[in-house]
Amino acid sequence: MTQSEHQQGRPRPPRDDEEMGLVAAVRARDLRAFEQLYRRYQPRLTRFVGTLLRSPALVEEVVNDTLMVLWQKAGDFTGASRLSTWLFAIAYRKALRARSRLPEVQESDAELAELPDAATTDAALSRDRTRAALQRAMAGLSADHRAVVDLTYFHEIGYREIAEILGCPVDTVKTRMFHARRHLRRAMAGELADWI
Repeated sequence: MTQSEHQQGRPRPPRDDEEMGLVAAVRARDLRAFEQLYRRYQPRLTRFVGTLLRSPALVEEVVNDTLMVLWQKAGDFTGASRLSTWLFAIAYRKALRARSRLPEVQESDAELAELPDAATTDAALSRDRTRAALQRAMAGLSADHRAVVDLTYFHEIGYREIAEILGCPVDTVKTRMFHARRHLRRAMAGELADWI
């Protein structure tokens, strides 16, 4: 995906019929359908909420609360947006509420720089290092800026959908990304700065 696609927002892909079928099954209280959606979205939501909260226990609580909304209120999902948009928006609002009711959490460098499992190839290792460098640089961003960068680079979501998730205008998303990129370019050295 090119930066211009991110800047202009991607066209919305067609609804995923498989996911819509799973949501319909969840409405009918099909636990297996819920488990499939849980396995599909739990890692993505954990990563996203982790950029906002950084407290593993709180991240787990918010992600579980978000997925419980799916179980309890699947009937509220009308399909007007993608399921991922609906879930990320719920997670974002829950994370903001959780952050507002707790004292500021001190973040340790070890948590911020946590690397994925050891890579077996040079390309994978390079990708992991790039991702770790970006995550370290993101630590200096506000939660709103981290959310935009995370959704754009790690979840490959376009600006229009990010605006839906965050409940703000598309221009606000673009402005946040502009400022976030400027910070990230300063924070990341050499070739990695050109990647942002």
